[in-house]
Amino acid sequence: MKSEYIDRPAVLAEVNAAFYRYEQALIGNDIDVLDELFWHDGRTVRYGATENLYGIDQIRDFRRQRPSQGLDRLLENTVITTYGDDMAVASTEFRRPGSERVGRQMQTWAKLACGWRIVAAHVSLMAE
Repeated sequence: MKSEYIDRPAVLAEVNAAFYRYEQALIGNDIDVLDELFWHDGRTVRYGATENLYGIDQIRDFRRQRPSQGLDRLLENTVITTYGDDMAVASTEFRRPGSERVGRQMQTWAKLACGWRIVAAHVSLMAE
């Protein structure tokens, strides 16, 4: 891919907006927005710190059952890179108040007919 197709300003702005909208929904436990921003497909994958979720139905069930407290976190080292007009990868580290563990999150975003959606995600925790 030619470098002029990577991080086009308008595309990068769209993905940044979607990423930070997702982040606000995550810490606010806005399940409707979280659901909206994942691709509604059986091929969507989310690997979490303690679970492997295959398909939007498993992801929805997880969201409904997880605790709604203690979701605040501080992002660090966030890198969002776009490739062309319809693909992006968002990587970030996070810390939760009162925890010494460092979280890591990677998301693959695709621009579909319905807008930017997460098509794959991976969340992990490690000791500081």
